[in-house]
Amino acid sequence: MAQAYSPGLSVTDNIVLAKQRILPLKGNVLVKKGDKVKAEDLVAETFLPGNVLPINLANKLGVTANLVIEYLKVQPGQIIKKGDILAENKGLFGLGLFKSRVVSPIDGEVESISQHTGQALLREPRIPVQIKAFIDGIVVDVIPEEGVVIENKSAYIQGIFGISGEVTGELKMLVNDPNDVLTESLIDSSCKDKCIVGGSMVTLKAIQKAIEVGVKGIICGGIDDQDIKALLGYDIGVAITGHEHLGVSILITEGFGKIKMANKTFDLLKRFEGKKTSMHGKTQIRAGVIRPEVIIPLEFNDADLVASESHMPMLEEGTIIRVIRQPNFGVIGKVTGLPEELHTVESETRVRILEAELENGKKTTIPRANVEVIET
Repeated sequence: MAQAYSPGLSVTDNIVLAKQRILPLKGNVLVKKGDKVKAEDLVAETFLPGNVLPINLANKLGVTANLVIEYLKVQPGQIIKKGDILAENKGLFGLGLFKSRVVSPIDGEVESISQHTGQALLREPRIPVQIKAFIDGIVVDVIPEEGVVIENKSAYIQGIFGISGEVTGELKMLVNDPNDVLTESLIDSSCKDKCIVGGSMVTLKAIQKAIEVGVKGIICGGIDDQDIKALLGYDIGVAITGHEHLGVSILITEGFGKIKMANKTFDLLKRFEGKKTSMHGKTQIRAGVIRPEVIIPLEFNDADLVASESHMPMLEEGTIIRVIRQPNFGVIGKVTGLPEELHTVESETRVRILEAELENGKKTTIPRANVEVIET
């Protein structure tokens, strides 16, 4: 039987996941190997240095730099509050008249004081960086001072494109058919803190209503690229997303425009309605590909956490695929044949093709480069 390899997306009701949760710089790991954690639990934290503010004490006191040391009221390393006196001279003729004093404009710490320049460096308070587990699971490895690896057994869906970062909420279906458009009229206060699911498309007004109501995440088949520009205020360009702060995370399963959500994806989400869900919209389509994800933790025993061997997505007869170029963009189908010979396509190039039966029953031939495997 002919075989070939193709990039693909995972859509499965049962997979063992391992997620690294790593700090941006060294800090403290708050859990130990074997601990069971919830998505909301902190697993590691560190502190980023605060901003530095220079203050020229010599100029403000009206003295030479080498004399500043005589008038200091603080020392390097000392914690200070806004308004604390940093330095004060003795006033006119040393009698305390018309004293000059320098007060701190910030809460923070005295970083250093130079006798050569008469300048003090004040550092604002350290900025805490806390890493949450993101998924319910078990800590299977601890990387000292850096982070952890968490495993769980989940239903799992990868999307095509997404916006904004990690959220956790209860899964809520808002439509009954994968062709249905998710509109603002379907969203109400019952959607607060939920990850809501639409069908073929989510409208701009629906996204705005979701943000207003307090929805955590939106999962839908398609989105208008102009709506993304309207939301963000700029074109995405090269798709590296996940840093946006919209107030809601968005995950698109099929592509841009109005595209029916794949039946397999829609049915899986419907099956797990009401379940706790972790999702994010982080997308990177260049080197080091990152896909947006929906993760629905399952009940499991420790012995269940045995990951299957990784393998390249494979094209063979019976493989479920998604068409990723026009015509039939976004349509799901099943491979029915893999001819060996090259075929001439519309562009007059000769390429390898596959034969497929699409969801609508249509049988067609498609260049192999125009599909991706849906891993199950």
